[in-house]
Amino acid sequence: MQIDILIIGAGGAGLYAALSAIKENRDLNVAVLSKVYPTRSHTGAAQGGINAALANVDPTDNEEIHTFDTIKGSDYLADQGAVKYMCYEAPKIIRALEHMGLPFSRLNNGKIAQRPFGGASKNRTCYSADKIGLVMLHTLYEQCIKEGVKFLNEWFMLNIVHNGKRVQGITAINISTGEITFIKTKAIIIATGGHSRVYWGYTSNALGCTGDGTAAALRAGLVLKDMEFLQFHPTGLRKSAILVSEAARGEGGYLINSLGERFMSKYAPEKMELGPRDLVSRSIMMEIREGRGFKDEEGREYVHLDLTHLGEEKIKERLPQIRELAIDFEGIDIVKEPIPIKPTAHYAMGGIHTNIKCETPIEGIYAVGEAQCVSVHGANRLGGNSLLDIVVFGNIAGKEAVRYAEATNFEKGGEKKLKEDIEFIKELMSKESKEHLGDLRVELGEIMFKHFGVFKNEKEMQEGYEKLKNLKARAYENLAVEDKSKIFNLDLQSTLEFFNLLDIADVLAFASLQRKESRGSFYRDDYPKRDDENYLYHSMITRNSDGSFNYEKGEVDLSLYAPAERKY
Repeated sequence: MQIDILIIGAGGAGLYAALSAIKENRDLNVAVLSKVYPTRSHTGAAQGGINAALANVDPTDNEEIHTFDTIKGSDYLADQGAVKYMCYEAPKIIRALEHMGLPFSRLNNGKIAQRPFGGASKNRTCYSADKIGLVMLHTLYEQCIKEGVKFLNEWFMLNIVHNGKRVQGITAINISTGEITFIKTKAIIIATGGHSRVYWGYTSNALGCTGDGTAAALRAGLVLKDMEFLQFHPTGLRKSAILVSEAARGEGGYLINSLGERFMSKYAPEKMELGPRDLVSRSIMMEIREGRGFKDEEGREYVHLDLTHLGEEKIKERLPQIRELAIDFEGIDIVKEPIPIKPTAHYAMGGIHTNIKCETPIEGIYAVGEAQCVSVHGANRLGGNSLLDIVVFGNIAGKEAVRYAEATNFEKGGEKKLKEDIEFIKELMSKESKEHLGDLRVELGEIMFKHFGVFKNEKEMQEGYEKLKNLKARAYENLAVEDKSKIFNLDLQSTLEFFNLLDIADVLAFASLQRKESRGSFYRDDYPKRDDENYLYHSMITRNSDGSFNYEKGEVDLSLYAPAERKY
């Protein structure tokens, strides 16, 4: 199979990249490969909104204020030139989405509605009730179909193949037949999303958020950047860790401890519940640590998110999905009762290292979205900036891939990797499993949440890293695919996804042990202060053939604002 530009992943980033590419040059063969049907991609789970300084609610807002809020929110680890580009492109990209037909919620004057969000100094989060990701995903998919983008639905990427300089293609499985294929490409765009499923039962992410592209990039020798920075969203449902959007606090929700206090007054007296996510998550965990949380009959500890004072009409209009989720997964009606919540692993700031053009050091390989680290989020992402990130850089990635594909031919090679992958899967299918995949996944999540959770320290992390190494060794030694069929073998797919999670967890743990400071989402009890003198750098990691890691320090772009203490 030969495809000029192949996008791996059909979420918002991948679909916008595909749309951008095909509009740039309709003579090129542009295709999207996805392990799920596109409208089931995880972008559909985004609830709260997308940021842009439209000044529809607050006429004093502008792109420069958005830029500063983002840099400050990142705890000064974001690359400031990339942030500025994203924030200045935001109004244009919102208009483009509006013209495609995305159904934004509206003000009485007909303009796009904007709500307040955490860490932002102005009301700039554009929304569609609490389902913005879903409507964005459907809008972009419809546009891709209209423009003639081809789709390889229910295909699973195995590995990226290159010759050290240029991309050659990828190996992939057609899930519906079990056939393993080499797809030759001029350019690939990795848009496979995040990897918070390393925390398995403690994450808001869908089951498919297993970092497949990021893990494949690691195996292919590409640089992973800032992998220690994984954001815990403050408000996940107590039992399932499913997300309760920041929109709930943006609309006026209160965080309440067991003493009935709005405890954020102690931690962020100005912004209260709308402090940045890292600060609010730590505050919730601190209340629980110090005995001011609630505990249910199964021992789960949590605090309350109270929306009852908003009234039924406002909740039905602006937060209908949140109400539905609370009824389905907690058995409570948020019109009448507070929501039991606790922090949930939510978003990866780290990912595949690229420049502002979404290029990796290997020609023809691009990355975009949560799989990418450009870096516009630094040590902590502001709510509403992730959907903006995926469309702004999706747009760039598509255009840059076209420019490259127009000027090059298909590279020879790839047969060796195809044979290796066929043999690896044949072995997985033929041997007898001595461990159960489900048990190992739960064990991985327990290790990660206990040893690399909201609070970290040297002793806990070292213990956790040893457990991870043991788990990885056991998995490769003992794990096999119990379902021996070829057609729609989801046991095989889940096993391959688990190996990807193990690779990601390995890098995340290693990177965490190197950073002896606290910054943004990364908080250490034993090093509670931010240390700009020694740790104001991007961690850049590659993996050697023996499994060990190379660790280098990447310069942070501080061209606009000097680092300062964050106060909210």
